[in-house]
Parts: sequence; C-alpha cells; structure tokens
Amino acid sequence: MSHLSSFSPQPFSLADYGWDEACEHAFTPHRRAGLTPSRIVRAARGLVALAWESGARPVLVLTKADRCADAPSAAAELAEVAPGTDVLVTSAVTGQGLDTLTAVLDGTVVLLGPSGAGKSTLGNQLLGEDRLATGAVREADGKGRHTTAWRELLPLPGGGVLLDTPGLRAIGLHDAQDGLEQAFADIERLAGDCRFTDCAHEREPGCAVMAAIEAGEIPQRRLESYQRLLRENAYAASRTDARLRTGREAVRKGIAQNLRATYRFRERQS
Repeated sequence: MSHLSSFSPQPFSLADYGWDEACEHAFTPHRRAGLTPSRIVRAARGLVALAWESGARPVLVLTKADRCADAPSAAAELAEVAPGTDVLVTSAVTGQGLDTLTAVLDGTVVLLGPSGAGKSTLGNQLLGEDRLATGAVREADGKGRHTTAWRELLPLPGGGVLLDTPGLRAIGLHDAQDGLEQAFADIERLAGDCRFTDCAHEREPGCAVMAAIEAGEIPQRRLESYQRLLRENAYAASRTDARLRTGREAVRKGIAQNLRATYRFRERQS
C-alpha cells in the first residue's frame, strides 16, 4: 500500500510558529508567485508517522510545482524532516514528476492532505481522466474548499486502486509508537548511544541526541517535534488504557500536592 501525502501552501498567521519579518522577507518571491506560507513540515511529520504505523509506505508529494519559485529547495526541506521517505515534486499543469510518481506507486494508493492541496487534481492525473471533483481555492484567502465530501475507491489504469479522501483539518496520533520510531529513526538510533536508557534528551550528561544537535547533525526543531508527538501519542493511549490513565492521573496529583506544599511553606515563611 502506498500512502500519498500531498501539500500546497494555505494562508493563516504563523506568528505562533516563529514566523517573523525575516521569514516574511525571505518568502517574498514565493508570495509573488502566488504561494502562501503553511505548516507543511509539521503536518508532514504526523502524516509520515501515521503511514508507517499503518503498514503503508509513505510518499510525500509537493503539488503545484508550476507555482513555486524554488521547488527543489522546498523538496529538500521536506526531505530533511522525513528521512527515509520519498519526496516528489509534481505539477498537474505541466506534468512535472507525474511519470516518476506513477512508477513508485503500487497496490492501494491513499491520498491524504489538507483541503486545497490538489489531491483530487492529482488523483485525476493518476486515473488518466477527470473522475474526481475539483475546485479552486478561495480568492479571498487562498484556503481550500472541501470539494471531496466522501471517500472514493477507483481502479488505476496500471493496476491497483486509488482512494481519494476529504481534506484533513487536523492530524491526531493514537497507538502509533512503531510509526513514530520509524518516522524519527535518526533520533531513535542516536538515543541508543545515550549514557542513560531513560534519557529525556534535555540536559542529561552523555546524551548522544543533544550532542548531535550541537554538532549540527540534526536540527533542534526535529527533536522538539519528536518529543511533542510522543507526548500526544502517550496522552491518546492513556485515554483508552486504564493502567496508563491511572499513572497519568497519579503524576498530575503528585504535581498538585507538591505545589500546595510549596505554597504552604512560603506562607509560613512570610
């Protein structure tokens, strides 16, 4: 099974994610080409982990290359955060990359991504005919509409089937430990060389992951994404596992008790 994740930019404020004047200045030529910034990298990490966990082989597809001023740089950035995953650049307008994409797909092909990413347009190219409904993004803000309202399974000309899906508003993990380990195989490999087996990769001595970050081998934001997704996965698991839920509640109560004891101590000292 092949799991296609397609992306194209969608506009909204990115100030909370570190978007500043410097980022805006660097993005100017891309904006002139009709693109808008998006949290593509963050979404890609979650989708890749989900794909590996499901047993599918993820393929990250950057669509609308004809509207991008520097498609190779965009592909390189995405490849950096998803090592071991194929990253392809395509354009339904010019046909760029479609032959390569067709060649790497087999079995059941699933299209996943946000609305407006061009999933249905890409699906029509793979099908060789306009079978899937498509729609333009909104001119006011560039956001995609939910053109696809249901999942549809269609046979592909070269064999296998294509599953088109509605646009995703959010991505959540549940019981995806194996997928996370494969999506972040570089961090998992480094973690095996840490001095402590329960290393949190923060300030512990002998941490091989932090050493790799300081040496510039992996970016700090990749570790932060890994840790965030681990917390999300653990929280989701605790909601359905009574033992894990009890442990999480015990930790929460312990923190609350320590805070109350601290406040009482300060009151006595004042």
